[in-house]
Amino acid sequence: MSIEEARLKICNLSLDQYPQIKALMDEAYPELGGAWPEHTLAHLISEFPEGQIGIYDDEELVGIALSVQVNYARFSNPHTYEDIVDSNDRVVSDPNGDALYGLDVVIKQSHRGLRLGRRLYEARKELCRQYNMKAILAGGRIPNYHNYKADMNPMEYIAKVAGKEIYDPILSFQLSNDFTVKRLLRRYLPEDEESVGYATLLEWDNILYEPEQTVIGSRKSIVRVGAVQWQLRSVRSLQDLLDQVEFFVDAVSDYKSDFIVFPELFSAPLMGLDEHRSQTEAIRFLAKYTEIVRDKMSQMAIEYNANIIAGSMPLSEGDKLFNVSYLCHRSGRIDEQRKIHITPHEKNDWVFHGGDKVNVFETDAGRVGILICYDVEFPELSRILAEKQLEILFVPFWTDTKNSYLRVRHCAQARAVENECYVVIAGNVGNLPRVESLDVQYSQSAVLTPSDFPFPHDAILSEATPNTEMLLFSDLDMSKLKILHSEGSVRNLKDRRKDLYDIVVKK
Repeated sequence: MSIEEARLKICNLSLDQYPQIKALMDEAYPELGGAWPEHTLAHLISEFPEGQIGIYDDEELVGIALSVQVNYARFSNPHTYEDIVDSNDRVVSDPNGDALYGLDVVIKQSHRGLRLGRRLYEARKELCRQYNMKAILAGGRIPNYHNYKADMNPMEYIAKVAGKEIYDPILSFQLSNDFTVKRLLRRYLPEDEESVGYATLLEWDNILYEPEQTVIGSRKSIVRVGAVQWQLRSVRSLQDLLDQVEFFVDAVSDYKSDFIVFPELFSAPLMGLDEHRSQTEAIRFLAKYTEIVRDKMSQMAIEYNANIIAGSMPLSEGDKLFNVSYLCHRSGRIDEQRKIHITPHEKNDWVFHGGDKVNVFETDAGRVGILICYDVEFPELSRILAEKQLEILFVPFWTDTKNSYLRVRHCAQARAVENECYVVIAGNVGNLPRVESLDVQYSQSAVLTPSDFPFPHDAILSEATPNTEMLLFSDLDMSKLKILHSEGSVRNLKDRRKDLYDIVVKK
């Protein structure tokens, strides 16, 4: 059968197609007794019609995929073929089952080599997603094992098939379709002499599976973020600054944003409220306001129903000063992330000390992390967060020139790609003539994505106009991350060579 002559379509099977179904199964399984009796197919079609899929070439049935619903907890553990199909060819079917069980995939001999089996498997996977089932399970025969049973045990055989040292017509096909071997099934089908009675328990996980839960407890699949490209301007009082913060929180919350992000050291205008002999004195003066501003922003998070990443502010602890970002949850909880790596200017003029840990924070809209400006230039930190299932990385930054901005921007883009997460960067614009070292700013806030087909071609979801005070909104599709982690063109999280190297946190 040539590809040029094929006229293919996929449909659900009906009982009047049984003669063609029987012919297919008789051709495929002569050594196992051929086709199931008609009453078995009638039961399958009656109980679960969507799970019985056929592929036609014009008017001829040339392939079938048969499935039932089962309980995952039961059939992800050891079982035999008779637990699915009893001695009277009655098939177990659970209408409340949370998994698909693949019974058979058969392709007519004249149409093999056209990848029709792969097409049926994709239809099965889509069915699993649409029904929100946990997985597809299958007992897979290993029909070439009888040729190797004298030289190796079944597990050694499976390992060599997985390593492509041996070809097995069923197991090799299953592995190429993203199934994994969960365990070996003994005496699965005793009369199967080719497999010596063994089978593999195969599993394909539905990464989009969502357990049943109430609407209140459910996680959002679309998360909206609002980044504030903040203009540094002189203020006459603390209230001036808080009024400006609340203006943006109010504006962003009007768009039902889940997160609002402010830049690094956005409270710096408060340093202009007094004269200072040195930059060290100025930053310590600013630190006196930090807890007040933090608490007011936490109150705003509750009132405006949005999680606020409060940029960063200096925090005084004893004689030490830290650069700290606060995550003000709309529930009222406050988390903090301290800047780990301190720039030469921060170390010499402001005498900041570095923090000693990085965290992933569980929120009502995803698992998030915060790296303040310079920290995003150190890939180890983001990798630590990624290994804790990071989904969104927030980067409040402050840069004075374009080249320093581009260091942050390019590193943030790399973090999105290598850690398969969204990255939101937010910076300052404007100037503060009365504050030393804050006289010029360069910023272009942005929302960056991984670089693969589900995302924008340039891996930029949105970006602000450079050096202009404005708001930036983006909707982040969290399901795209799940698909990327499992089915991406490349899989940076999965494919790292942990057998060769790893990241070790000393504290």
